[in-house]
Amino acid sequence: MSNKVQKVDQDFSNSSVPATSRRSTLTMFMIMLGFTFFSASMWAGQNLAAGLDFKGFILALLLGGVILGAYTGTLGYIGAESGLSLDLLAQRSFGRKGSWLPSAMIGFTQMGWFGVGLAMFAIPVAKELLGLEVTPDVMPWQGYLLVAIAGILMTASAYYGIKSLTIVSYIAVPLVAILGTVAMVLAVGNGDTGLIEQFSKGTKDLGVIAGAGLVIGSFVSGGTATPNFTRFAKNGKIAALVTVVAFFLGNSLMFFFGAVSSIYVGGNDIFEVMLNLNLFYVAVAVLGLNIWTTNDNALYSTGLGLANITGFSKKSMVLISGIIGTVAAVWLYWNFCGWLNVLNCTLPPVGIILILGYFMHRKENLDGTIEIRTVDWFAIAGVVIGAVVANLVKWGIPSINGMCVAAVIYVCGQLINRKK
Repeated sequence: MSNKVQKVDQDFSNSSVPATSRRSTLTMFMIMLGFTFFSASMWAGQNLAAGLDFKGFILALLLGGVILGAYTGTLGYIGAESGLSLDLLAQRSFGRKGSWLPSAMIGFTQMGWFGVGLAMFAIPVAKELLGLEVTPDVMPWQGYLLVAIAGILMTASAYYGIKSLTIVSYIAVPLVAILGTVAMVLAVGNGDTGLIEQFSKGTKDLGVIAGAGLVIGSFVSGGTATPNFTRFAKNGKIAALVTVVAFFLGNSLMFFFGAVSSIYVGGNDIFEVMLNLNLFYVAVAVLGLNIWTTNDNALYSTGLGLANITGFSKKSMVLISGIIGTVAAVWLYWNFCGWLNVLNCTLPPVGIILILGYFMHRKENLDGTIEIRTVDWFAIAGVVIGAVVANLVKWGIPSINGMCVAAVIYVCGQLINRKK
């Protein structure tokens, strides 16, 4: 019976990934790079271009990239060293039932972004290529059909797990990176002024620190799920290196795509640059593949998280989540993006507690002797209070504020527990 379960669950939802199932460094790089190909990061790139000159843009990109890389790289390291998913790591930091909170947070946030991603594909294609009128109140049936087709394909790749994520990444990552970069270079070449001069136009009322906050916030929620993928890496050092490099390259590309499209075309992303260059079918392919590489990863994390809560299989949770995300996609796009950005601030406290919980009990985590509580209330309090601070305190970088508060509460709690 155990052999049958092992054969079916190739994603190791409830156990550590064994050495025999680890993936190559190139495969991990492709998966992590594809994960960062996220259209919402292009929106953030547009905001950066509007508020910063070229020097400020680069500085914000570097500062935000270093912080985001340190956060996700550390999560990548513990995921690979332990072989455990975010949800299994959460059981060790939050308790068996306490882990339901981070699992629910990451699960519903990523399911929401999955639905938004479907609409990000369907709405521009319906408007620009099919010539249909699309508003918050009007969505033609062709648009819903595009949502359904994209939802089925992306749900299928998440359903079949790490193998299909690998295949999609190997196809999509090179195409999006090469074609998107070519389109960006063509847009600059066709413009009246150079890149630096074009960046200098506008109000430029955004500070570098605030810009770095946008860089971090654009992908810190998705980055919290890093262990779900890096647990398949050969070891912790490789996972950390691959994550840092992939996240920095991927995020930088997305920000440049968004910034260039904004200052030369006036749109949100590279899709509109390609339309302006009359690359219609290439634009559709790049938009679809770009969203696909993030959406299947997001739904995969949702499946793992909800499986931890319900006890059902990851595959069944992926199917249910995919159906819900697909049905609600258009509504999510028009009504929920603001709420999803609020939720983004709630996830960094989860990540920092996973990191602290792992390294404060590293020996016990590695030899399997760690005591798993039912609920660690200090971890729960750290996430709740950290999320409140991240959303309400306007000074500094919201995600960093939330992590600092959560870290203090959690560490103090561990010290109190040791004295009992």
